[in-house]
Amino acid sequence: MSLPCRHRNNVVCLDRPRKQEQEEATEDVTEVAPGVLRTQLPISMPGLGHVNCYVLEDERGIAVVDPGLPGAESWGHLVDRLERAGYRVSDVHTVVVTHSHPDHFGGAYRLRHETGADVVTHKSFLTLFDGSGEATVDEDGRPSEDSADLVFNSAEERIDAIERYLGRPTPWGGQRTGPPREFLERLWADDPTSSGLAGPLKPTQPLIDGQTIRLARREWLAMHTPGHTHDHLCLYDPEHGVVLTGDHVLPTITPHISGLTLHTDPLALFFASLHRMAGINDVAIALPAHGHPFTDLSGRSEHIIDHHEDRLEIIRQAGRDLHEGAVGEGTVNDYMKVLFRERSWGDMAESETYAHLEHLRTIGDFVRTSVDGLARYAPA
Repeated sequence: MSLPCRHRNNVVCLDRPRKQEQEEATEDVTEVAPGVLRTQLPISMPGLGHVNCYVLEDERGIAVVDPGLPGAESWGHLVDRLERAGYRVSDVHTVVVTHSHPDHFGGAYRLRHETGADVVTHKSFLTLFDGSGEATVDEDGRPSEDSADLVFNSAEERIDAIERYLGRPTPWGGQRTGPPREFLERLWADDPTSSGLAGPLKPTQPLIDGQTIRLARREWLAMHTPGHTHDHLCLYDPEHGVVLTGDHVLPTITPHISGLTLHTDPLALFFASLHRMAGINDVAIALPAHGHPFTDLSGRSEHIIDHHEDRLEIIRQAGRDLHEGAVGEGTVNDYMKVLFRERSWGDMAESETYAHLEHLRTIGDFVRTSVDGLARYAPA
C-alpha cells in the first residue's frame, strides 16, 4: 500500500540550489569571532560535504571543536588545517565534541592519544560506535557502569559489533541496511588507536547544563540541547554573543531527528531545545557544525520548529486519508513515502518518520497497533 506524495503532485520540480551544508570543504582559515577560527574538514555523508572544525585560541594553545571523522584520511586534513592556522597537533589542549556522531567525535580519539588533550562533551555522551548499541544509560541519561567496560581488542571487533547493532530490527518492525562494511573499515581500520586502545571515548570534562568552561580566554555556558542526539551540547559565550550550535541549528537544512534514540519522544526534546535557542538574547553570530556562520539564531530556530510542525500536519492528513479509506492505518514505511521524496527513502527517512509518529502518539493524536510485527498508526 502506498499513499500519494504531497510534495510532487502536479508540480513541476526544478533543481534546487545546493545547500550550504553540502558544499565541499575549503582550505580557508577565517576568524569568525574573537579568538575563534573556522576551518573545514572534508566528509562524504548523506547531505553533507564538510564539517566545521573551530579552533579556539588562548594562552595554553588551542581547543578544537568537532575534529572530524576517524581514520587516517580525515586526520591528515585536520593536521593540515591546524598548520594553516599556525598550530601543531601538540598545541591542542582540549577537544570539544558537540555530539555522538562520527563526523564530530572521530578525530577526538587520536587527539587524546597523541596529546593527552581533555575531551569535553555533555555528561550523557555515548556513541553507537563505542558501545554499538550494547551500552545503556541510567535514569539521568548518563552512560551506565557496564558501558564503560566495553572494550574492543581490534578494529575488526569494533566493526563486527557495529554491524551486529545495525542488523537488529527497528522498533517499528523494519530492518536497517546500514553503511557498507568498506565504509566502516575505511573509518576505523587504519587508525592507530584502533588496536588495543579501542574502548569507549570517555570525556575527561563531562559538562552538565548550565556549567561553564573557560576557552579562548573567556567563559562559555554549556547548554544541553537534545533532539538531533540525546547528548547534544551547545556552548554560549555571552560576552561576545557567540553560540557554537553544532548540528542543533544549521543554516539551510534541518537536522535529522532519529527515532532510534534513548528517549521516547526525541521530537518533543528537539522542540524544547529550539525554543531555548530562540530565547537567547544578543546573539552576534551562530557557529554551526555544517554550513556558514549566521546571525539570526532566533529566527532560524523558529523556522525549524515551523518546518517540523508542517511535517506533523502532513502526517495527520495522511492518517485521515487512511482512516477514510479501506486500509484504516499505515506502517512507518507508508507514512515515510508521504513525508519524503522518493530519492530520500531509506533508513534515515523511516527513522525520522517514526520519531514524528511517536510524537503524535505521545501527545494523543495517533494510536499505535502491531500487525505481524509491524507498527501501524492511525488517528486517535
